[in-house]
Formats: sequence, structure tokens, C-alpha cells
Amino acid sequence: MSFIRRTVLVCLAAASPQMCLAEESPGENSLVIDCSAVNGEHVTVASGESMATVVCFLGTECPLAKLYGPRLSELAEEFSGQNVRVVGVMSNRQDSIDDIRRYVELQAISFPVIHDDGNLVANRYNATRTPEVFLLDRMLNVRYHGRVDDQYEPGITRSAPERRDLRIAIQEVLANKPVSVARTSAPGCLIGKFRPADSRDIVENNITYSQHVSRVLQRHCVECHRPGEIGPFAMDSFEEVVGWADTMLETIEDGRMPPWSADPDVGRFSNARLMPESDRQIMRDWIAGGLKRGDESQLPPPVTPASQWQLTRKPDVVIPMRDVPFRVPAQGTVEYQYFVVDPNFEEDQWIAGAQIIPGNRGVVHHAIAFIRPPDGIRMRGIGWLTAYVPGQRLVDLPQGYARRVPAGSKIVFQMHYTTNGRTQEDVTQIGLVFADPRDVTHEMITLIGINQEFEIPPHASDHEATGDINGFLKSGRLMSIAPHMHYRGRSFQVFADRADRTETLLSVPRYDFNWQHSYELAEPLGLAEIDRLHFSATFDNSEANPFNPNPEEWVTWGDQSWEEMAVVFLEVAEPRLLTSDDSGSSSSANAAASEREKKVAKFVSDFFRDLDSNGDGIVQRSEMPVAVRQFSRWRWDRDGDQQVTPDEVRAVAEERF
Repeated sequence: MSFIRRTVLVCLAAASPQMCLAEESPGENSLVIDCSAVNGEHVTVASGESMATVVCFLGTECPLAKLYGPRLSELAEEFSGQNVRVVGVMSNRQDSIDDIRRYVELQAISFPVIHDDGNLVANRYNATRTPEVFLLDRMLNVRYHGRVDDQYEPGITRSAPERRDLRIAIQEVLANKPVSVARTSAPGCLIGKFRPADSRDIVENNITYSQHVSRVLQRHCVECHRPGEIGPFAMDSFEEVVGWADTMLETIEDGRMPPWSADPDVGRFSNARLMPESDRQIMRDWIAGGLKRGDESQLPPPVTPASQWQLTRKPDVVIPMRDVPFRVPAQGTVEYQYFVVDPNFEEDQWIAGAQIIPGNRGVVHHAIAFIRPPDGIRMRGIGWLTAYVPGQRLVDLPQGYARRVPAGSKIVFQMHYTTNGRTQEDVTQIGLVFADPRDVTHEMITLIGINQEFEIPPHASDHEATGDINGFLKSGRLMSIAPHMHYRGRSFQVFADRADRTETLLSVPRYDFNWQHSYELAEPLGLAEIDRLHFSATFDNSEANPFNPNPEEWVTWGDQSWEEMAVVFLEVAEPRLLTSDDSGSSSSANAAASEREKKVAKFVSDFFRDLDSNGDGIVQRSEMPVAVRQFSRWRWDRDGDQQVTPDEVRAVAEERF
């Protein structure tokens, strides 16, 4: 019978029932556990005791351990009648007995869990991550080692597992067959292990948590990583941070944290989350130097909580997304949720400030609020109001800048939730600060660049879709850029053409659907000399894309995350009343309006020239390209009669231009 490794582990109940002692036993080829679980239950794993035993290493705050803990309980229940056991081991130095007991209760863990104080069990198994599983056969040979299944990885959530590795291995061991895949990589958090003070790999330096590391974390991490925020563990105390140090450095080195996707060599953005190399080196040196605490009197003052309003003043109105909480499931993928609220605005409102506050920051990944005007009311742009992204500070509008919300408009909340292993509830809300219309000098308008007519072939790794951003006035200023694609999104670039050159305004070389950034320009771009704004989006529909739902499919435009979008939103400030300080004059405004009318007329003419195949002045839905027909909100057909008239096309064109 083949096996991967045979050693001996003895976990003895001593004065402290959680104390584990390990030693070699050269006379036996087995793995043995004999100790007390955190609930007092006596736990033994011995040769011949069970047909198969799963030893799983877990952590109380690791996101994947939270997701896989309940799944391991399901496996324990499924195979309990076949003499298969599951034993959990908690080896993180930052996990106390009380932490472990709370984890067991909250995640509804049905199998025994032991506290591996001192990492003796983890070291004997050479376990490095949570969750990481070892499947032992009846003679305690390690027959499988690695992940539970392939549904979850850091930053990746598939709708369902494609291969249930542990379950398959258990079935093969019970059938006395060789395990078909005996080793897989176990993604997850690095186990926070103790390092002996006399360890030979410690480098002498003066870097301490109190004086150096705490300040780095406050600058880049604590806003999300503290109690009540979406960060899976806190970074505001030495006791927490010391156990997470290796995981933190790993995510920093591979670029996952802090989350920021823009190329640092293209453009400057006021909300950039870039950790300089000097701060990265502090983290490296602190770990290499043995994770010293230092003098606590050198700690910086705590960061002010960010869970309350960041607006210039108390909101004039606070609007919840719904009356009853939305229930977020414990596991799986939650498709975007949309909630429509009527704020009962009986007259036009000018919004000088808007902020979304999640009801449950632990599961609200991001949220966007849009304005939906009443039928028949036209407004420029798409009606973007504001957005919430964890860790992204609210950017105040300049004095005199505001958004117009037409009377009778509704507010649409677009909610993106992420599961965390427990069923949760959320009621997100938005706060609005009104402006006096007489004080508004610039109107904020959200323009859109969009391509709905692409088709991505199966297995294409670098498929490009391009588009223009139309409708900007020369007197306006570009304030921010927000690209949007789905799981197959690979990269995104936005360009501005001048008379003599093309300038790259934004480059996102590794687009990440998990982080919907709005990139705020450090210096707003005057549009007086810009002839054209356009974008390029590339998609990866290959097997190499870990987010890809299915590389075998042709992919077209659609709302769902397994479909695709090529969209960019641009925030533009346009003068409401031109003054000597504004670029241009009243005559230039009139010229711009005339130019806009020409664009609208040409758009309508081109639309019917290309699509009205029978020349009857009406475009039937069946005449539209497949990508547009599949678009569930077929925006051209305003009255829903399955055909498009010139007036309906003009309405869309006026919104675009």
C-alpha cells in the first residue's frame, strides 16, 4: 500500500489539556493523535481505529477556513456511517482557546477540534496553510494531502467545485483503490507559527511593531482590517498581526494587497493605494528580525473609525436600500442584487455629497447607487450617484460642484456581496447632502463608453473590444475613470487624442473583477484640447484564466457575471454658468451645443442606415445584432413594443452625447 509520509505524532493530555507533545517513534509507521479537544472531548487517532481519518488544519479568521469548515462538517456527516472521521487542528499562534470555541460554534463544526499550542502538530505534519487536509487510511498512511476542493482560492470564487478532491480520495480509500490524485496545492492562509528566539535564521535589526510596522499598517491596511470591516482579520494590535505576518507579506509581495490595479507608471490618482518599496522592506525586515514587539509607548494613536459619515456635514436625508434585510448565504456566489427606492423627490435636487454606508461591512464587497429618472425625462449621462468600495475614502466634490436629480427619480442600489461562511443580513443606506441650486457652478455628469457588439471566441486569451466616449463638452473637466468588465476581463486602457498625440489616461494591466475601482485623477483633465476619448478592453477566455466560468463558450454582452461587458464610466464636471474663469465663452457653449446636435443627427442617420434593412423607418428587434438582442435591458426600445423608432434612437443618442 503506497503512502506519502509515515511519522509518529503523540498529543498527550497533560496539565493543560490543549498541550501537544510530539516525538518520533521509530518502531511504528503511523500518525497517532491522543489529546483533548477544545470542548473537553478525548480525541484519539490510532492504527486500525477508523477506515479513514481526515486531519484538517484550520484557522479562526482565515476566509477559506471559514468557507471550508462547514464543508468539512458535511463530509464528516456524509461518511460517518462508513467509519470515517474528521479531526480539526488549530495551530495559529494568534488563535486563542476562546477564538477557537467561537469559530466552532459560529461555523457549526461537528467534528472535534484540538488546539496545537506551539505548532507541534503542524510541524510534525509539515502543514503550512489553512485549510490544509491530510487523509489517513486505516493504517494511518497519508494517502491524500492538499485542498478540500477547487471552488475557492484567494480572490477566486467559482459557482461550484469542478473537482471534489478530498471526497474522491475518501471514496477511493474506502474502495481500497489507489488515490487517483494524491497531492494538490492547498491555497489559503499561512499558519502563524512560533519562531524560537534562538532560531538561526533570525537577522539582527531594530525594526519593531510598535515603532515601525504599526505605522505601515495604519497607512495601508487598518482601514479595512479592523473589527467590523470587510478585512478577514484585524491589523490593529501586535497579538493579531504577529500571527498573520507571513500571510500579510505574501499578499503584499504578489500584489493582491493593498488592492489597486492601475499601472503606477501611467497617470496620477488621488485615491491610489500603492505601498512604496520602503514600507514593503519594513515588513520584510520585521519578519526577518524575529517579529519584535518593541516599546509600546512608541505606538501611534489609533486610527479614527471610518464607519460613520465622511460627508462635509450631516446628511440632509438618509435612504435605506429596502425595509427588510437582504439575506446573504453562507457560501457560494451571490449574483449582483438590485434594489430600487423612491426618495419622493417632488422637485429637482442638486446633490453636493453622497455616501453609501454598508449595513454589514463583512459581506458588502462594493455598492453603487444610480439615478433612474422618470419616464420621458431626459438627463445627460447615465445617472451615477456614488459608490462604496472597501478602503476607498470618499472624495469630496469641489465647492460649487453638484449632481442634478430630476423630480420623481428613483435610486437604484447595485449590491455586490461576498460570502464568509455564515448566513448574514444587510441593509445598506445612502446619505445625501443637498446644494442650493443658486450655488451650483458645475454639474457633475457621468458619461459612458460602451461596446455591446463584441463576441469572444472560445479559448481566446487576448480578445480586444474598443469603443468611444462621446458627449463631452470642451468646457468640461474629466474628474475620474471607472472601467467595468466581468470574470474574463484581462486589461483596460483609456486614451485621449489631441491634435498632435495620443495620451494614455489610465492603464489597468491586470483587471480584477473583485475590486471595482474608480480612479480619481490627481489633476482634473481639461477637455478643451481633447479631440477624442476612447478605450480598449481585452478579455481572457482561456483555461489559464482562473476566474473563467467556461472557456468553451462564445461570450457576448450581458448583465450576468458569466457574460461580459466592455464599459467605462467617466465623471465630467461641466460649467453650469460660464464665467471668465471657465474655459470658453457663451459662444463656445453655443458652438458645442450645435456640434452635439450634429452628432445626434448623424447617430440616428447611421443607426437606420446600418440596421433598417427594409427601409420602412423602423428597426424590428429581429434586425438588431445578436449581442444587442441578448442585452436584457434592450435600451433602444423605450416603450417595449419590440421595435425602435427614430424618436427612441434620438433619445438614446441625446443621453450619449
